[in-house]
Amino acid sequence: MKVAVSIPDPIFEEAERLAERLNTSRSDVYARALDAFAAAHAPDRVTEALDAAIEAAGERGADDFTREAARRVLGRVEW
Repeated sequence: MKVAVSIPDPIFEEAERLAERLNTSRSDVYARALDAFAAAHAPDRVTEALDAAIEAAGERGADDFTREAARRVLGRVEW
């Protein structure tokens, strides 16, 4: 989808340099930046990504001790 936005010249110039350095398009730079910004402000996306990674890994080798230790450690973490 095409959109028109106004951004300050210094940001535009930085994006131009970044696109050249990454050998990608300006559109790709802006899309990736917006995706990262949206992800940083959508904690559910982080949770969904972690859930998917855990599901993909399964419980290979996780014994009762390991699960209980992990549960206790995570219970003390401030989210």
